[in-house]
Amino acid sequence: MDTVAFKLRGGPFNTLYIDLMKNTAMIFDEDMVDIYDFTFDNSTKIDNRLIHVVNFRQKKYVTDPLFYGKLYIDAQTLALTNAKFYLNLDNKQKASRFFIIKKPKDADVLPIEAYYQVEYREKEGKWVYGYSRVELGFKIDWAKKWFNTIYYTTIEMAVTDWEKIDANQLPKPKDRLRPSIIMSDNTSGFKDPEFWGAYNVIEPDKPIESAIEKIQKQLKKN
Repeated sequence: MDTVAFKLRGGPFNTLYIDLMKNTAMIFDEDMVDIYDFTFDNSTKIDNRLIHVVNFRQKKYVTDPLFYGKLYIDAQTLALTNAKFYLNLDNKQKASRFFIIKKPKDADVLPIEAYYQVEYREKEGKWVYGYSRVELGFKIDWAKKWFNTIYYTTIEMAVTDWEKIDANQLPKPKDRLRPSIIMSDNTSGFKDPEFWGAYNVIEPDKPIESAIEKIQKQLKKN
């Protein structure tokens, strides 16, 4: 029986890369007006703040897989507070080139879901990165099998605190997150089984924020 080892390259780098305010070229570059349609949606309120909602979607004549979703903009500061978007998977063969690095010769691997979310939080009068989430799904269609295989993966990152540092305190290149890292192959930083204690496992159906709140309460007690 054929088996597939599903590995996601990038690890935490993936959740940081969708920081649209830092990596604007991921979706919006100088040509964004030419390739995207923007429309206003109904405004909403988040944390008692008025939020404008803007829909965006690639223009119909654009054939390359781009993104579509919603931008949440604070009415008072005009800052981006939240973004929820998907990769257009109408052409799955083209979209697969964004993801697939290596696969079995007798199988087609196609993306069936690519959802992204990034949130910003106000701190000392500025909006900073606070949370992001990536949800991916892939279907493996075997050439000589009646049934296909489907894999899903979810990556989350939440910032619990911010601290200003000087330029000379920045981590060295060798200590920075790399887009080529595969977490299952590089676990040297996670070998201490007592580091998280009772919070070593986060229930799959629970948001990461709830687990972080529990950890913060435990740290305050200690």
